[in-house]
Amino acid sequence: MEQKTARLTVLIDPTKKDAVEQLCASQDVTPSQVVRQLIREYLEKHGATYANQAQSTNGTNE
Repeated sequence: MEQKTARLTVLIDPTKKDAVEQLCASQDVTPSQVVRQLIREYLEKHGATYANQAQSTNGTNE
């Protein structure tokens, strides 16, 4: 997990915000957790690297 945090402001339609909040509550996660996961997946999908990125393993202990 990251040591420091930074704020990212996202503007979305209020009805989508309500739907996300309700769905997150039903799954016992926060919208912030969902957004962080989506960002990690997006970065991985596009091969982006960043300083505190977790190292992926290929099944060997090197």
